[in-house]
Amino acid sequence: MEDIALVNTLKRLRRIALSCQGLTKTRPFGTGREASLRALEHLGYIQIDTLSVVQRAHHHTLWTRIPDYQPDFLGELVRDRHAFEYWSHAASYLPMRDYRFGLPRMAAIRRGESGYANVDPKSMRHVLARIRIDGPLKARDFENTTKRKGTWWNWKPTKRALEQLFMQGDLMITAREGMEKVYDLTERVLPGDINDSDPTLEEFSDYLIRTSLRANGFTTVKQLAHLRRGNDLRNTLSAVLRQKVEAGTVVEILIDGMPPAFADREIFNANLARQAASVRLLSPFDNAVIHRDRIQSLFGFDYRLECYVPQKKRQFGYFCLPILFRDELVGRVDCKAHRRERKFEIIHLHLDDKLIDVEQFVPHFTKSVRRFAAFNDCDSIALSKISPRKRAGALRNAFK
Repeated sequence: MEDIALVNTLKRLRRIALSCQGLTKTRPFGTGREASLRALEHLGYIQIDTLSVVQRAHHHTLWTRIPDYQPDFLGELVRDRHAFEYWSHAASYLPMRDYRFGLPRMAAIRRGESGYANVDPKSMRHVLARIRIDGPLKARDFENTTKRKGTWWNWKPTKRALEQLFMQGDLMITAREGMEKVYDLTERVLPGDINDSDPTLEEFSDYLIRTSLRANGFTTVKQLAHLRRGNDLRNTLSAVLRQKVEAGTVVEILIDGMPPAFADREIFNANLARQAASVRLLSPFDNAVIHRDRIQSLFGFDYRLECYVPQKKRQFGYFCLPILFRDELVGRVDCKAHRRERKFEIIHLHLDDKLIDVEQFVPHFTKSVRRFAAFNDCDSIALSKISPRKRAGALRNAFK
């Protein structure tokens, strides 16, 4: 009975997580640019990544939830001051309404409590003065034309100065040209009606909890405190969660082998039907899979991004995308967009044969791949390798 109860609880948590992540409906946030803002505000952040093997992660994550998403949308949200760039789980786009909750990190960096060090104060004063006079600038605008290496106005120290000033809140990124950042003074970028008061530790903890419960359905203290230092924060998070449990708005879930989980009571008790058959190719940096230990315990899916692993040690490939079928992670696909040739290559498709009904899976997978190929400006698809091999025939025929 306990095993059945455990399986049922995990199934419920999976459905809750996928529903709150916007992965169970075709248009959970609507369409167009406004849907991008609604998705960003709901999820809390969208991680930025520079890798372009396929469409970059920040665009991929939104496209997964917004069928008509266009890569220009994020830049327009930043331009119109609805979104800003800063650090969350990693470098991210965040809703402008949440700006004040970046202030604790900015203050810590200003105090020197970070990896940012040895930034020449003279370089920082020079950078601020140039931007104040000349307006928004990129790092290349500070390149040393005299070729005198090692001087304080050399490109490298000014790049470090730009990043230090950005991370401590003196500068904001007002736009990107390609992936190049354009910096401007925060006072010229931040909307006048934005609350820029420092949050208390209780307010910051409440923000983290509300954001995670809204985006994920349930959370843990470890997940909430991920990459955030200090026992004070962990203790406050635990205390605020306990208050919410006692108030009846949050339920605590205890499962052997997992840390205590906390879920929004209303969402946890909702009657969530199993997701209709569909396949989604997720970015490795998608909010739904970014906490690797969470998806391991929730889906039994051991996922690592192997582009940072030496080639000889890779098990699945350089840039594998997790494959979501219904409410299970059933495999991964290592793929690459050859944009000049307009060819989308499936380098290696890995499937967990135990988790899929192949007859149902194949048509949904091919539909998803064709959509993703088009999103990557590719109009032909090439399949190189499929595992297990016994499934290769059905899949190759489906792409003919």
